[in-house]
Amino acid sequence: WMYSTNHKDIGILYLVLALFSGIIGTTLSMFIRLELGLPGQGILAGNGQLYNVIITGHGIIMLLFMVMPALFGGFGNWLVPILIGAPDMAFPRLNNISFWLNPPSLSLLLLSTLVEQGAGTGWTAYPPLSIQHSGASVDLAILSLHLNGLSSILGAINMLVTVTGMRAAGMKLTQMPLFVWSIVFTSILVILSFPVLTAALIMLLTDRNLNTAYFCESGDLILYQHLFWFFGHPEVYILVLPAFGIVSQVISFFSQKPIFGVIGMICAMGAISILGFIVWAHHMFTVGLDLDTVAYFTSATMIIAVPTGMKIFSWLATVYGGSVWFTTPMWFALGFIALFTVGGVTGIVLANGGVDMLLHDTYYVVGHFHYVLSMGATFGIFAGLYFWFGLMTGLSYIEGRGQVHFWTLFIGVNLTFFPMHMLGLSGMPRRMFDYADCFYGWNSVASFGALISFLSILMLAGPINFTPERTPSNYPQTNHQLNHQLDHVESRTHCH
Repeated sequence: WMYSTNHKDIGILYLVLALFSGIIGTTLSMFIRLELGLPGQGILAGNGQLYNVIITGHGIIMLLFMVMPALFGGFGNWLVPILIGAPDMAFPRLNNISFWLNPPSLSLLLLSTLVEQGAGTGWTAYPPLSIQHSGASVDLAILSLHLNGLSSILGAINMLVTVTGMRAAGMKLTQMPLFVWSIVFTSILVILSFPVLTAALIMLLTDRNLNTAYFCESGDLILYQHLFWFFGHPEVYILVLPAFGIVSQVISFFSQKPIFGVIGMICAMGAISILGFIVWAHHMFTVGLDLDTVAYFTSATMIIAVPTGMKIFSWLATVYGGSVWFTTPMWFALGFIALFTVGGVTGIVLANGGVDMLLHDTYYVVGHFHYVLSMGATFGIFAGLYFWFGLMTGLSYIEGRGQVHFWTLFIGVNLTFFPMHMLGLSGMPRRMFDYADCFYGWNSVASFGALISFLSILMLAGPINFTPERTPSNYPQTNHQLNHQLDHVESRTHCH
């Protein structure tokens, strides 16, 4: 495993890392929700810095060490070579180091929480706070992000070269499965956006340690935000595009027909990728952009909804015309469509510069991005996990238990994040470890929902069938039976 250059082994390693990080990140989110379940001092005993460190760790771990390794590293590595008929990735040893840069990176991030007071900057690490933080904690976090970014860039180059250069003979671009296309677009986004983050982080590092003034003193605080969000917005599409690909595969399979409008789906992903790069300042409507800029970013952001809507309606058309088989992966894919649409609608609300003046930095934003991540990307991961679990491990899963897992998670995340929209509309600010008593009701509902979704994670191991049941004798499964059938087919073909 340490030196393995096999794309399947590395894919499994990525998925194991994602599971490990996901458990850490979920535990951190439970601390957040338990603190906010009641107003006043909670389990953190009034330690606001610790709360900020938990928020930072939860954000970075979930985005960069759970979703990306699972979707891009895990499913990407495992499936892309198989789906295009390649023997392995183009650069197998590069693939190995792409993975092994991640554990040190995660270790550095976890270590940063233990140095002095920890990095309580939020995952965005805005200056001046991130520059004034004493001690080495923010420096460790920056180094962690550098390693993670390097890993992502190397992996993305590997994916692109594999798909361009190692497709099966005669496979045209339009014949590639949609999951492969989603990985292609994701790789392009990674290669173009991560270097910008790297540049911003290096300037942050020199501002902290070498007395430069890129962002602090005479420098420009807003410059950091522009650089960060020029990475940050493509990043959210990096997180969700592979989930789009998985959902396409799952919906097509369980509707027992090809996806409606495949070329349209590919073009929609391409349009999302291009537009994703020219909307970044919608995260910055409150920093004092001039009116023309706000108008542009408002309209550009709304235009992203068009290709996204194309994808939603194509999935619905696929389901509508098919004879649908409601299995656990299909439920996760359908849940993805429903809840991603809700997240998209609240995104359109927030795209309005004027509305965003009121809602920026409130829980409405938190509700919005958790609908597209916690129920978009994560449901995509679970759909892929249940769908390809047998292929990857040779084990089966128990259908009923899988569906219980789905419904528990579905109810839990909705109870957690739907009330946040209400809190945001009534003006509860983000990143606060205490709140006015008037916000108590919805917060207690959200914390109750978080407990339910935490329980659903404990059910993840339940559906796995560690003793595969005996299959019917007429069902060709073992190698012996398959070889026998192949011999039979070959003898039939040779006769003619």
